[in-house]
Parts: sequence; C-alpha cells; structure tokens
Amino acid sequence: MDGIKYEVFTDKSIRLLENNQYTSNVESGSTRTEIKHWVELFFGVKVIAMNSHRLPGKGIRMGPIMGHTMHYRRMIITLQRGYSILTLIQKKKRT
Repeated sequence: MDGIKYEVFTDKSIRLLENNQYTSNVESGSTRTEIKHWVELFFGVKVIAMNSHRLPGKGIRMGPIMGHTMHYRRMIITLQRGYSILTLIQKKKRT
C-alpha cells in the first residue's frame, strides 16, 4: 500500500460514498493499474472504474524564497455493487 497516501473526506467524497465510490490521494507516480491492483489485493474488493486528476502543489514562502509542496494525484475508485471498504466508513463515523 505504498502508493495510497490517505483517504479524503470532503463534502463531495462523502456524497460519493452513497454511490459506492471512495476517494483517496495517491503517489503522483502511481498508475491506475497499480492502484487498482493494490486496492483489490489489500481490501479484497472488485474495482469497476477509476477516475483520477492531478492536483497542483501549493506555494510556500520561506522569507524571500518562494517554494512549493509536491503535487499529488487524487483517485475516485468505484467498487462493484455489494462490495465496500468498511475501514473507511467506520473511521468516518467515529469522528
């Protein structure tokens, strides 16, 4: 699970949970097939679709020098009907 950084919980991603779609940030160098393989292997689910987009890094000023954070990729993973990733749902309900 080196490629998946963490799950994203925004208003849109919580709405997507109703459609059996899960959102997470992944390493920018990871491919869709790698992420699909990791999710299917680690969580034991069947992935039917994946959407991704690359988010730009944010600018950071350190005195007179302007730097930036690394860019990252966000994946929206759609699971087959009947499958779910319970750890993500339970984590959200606790908070």
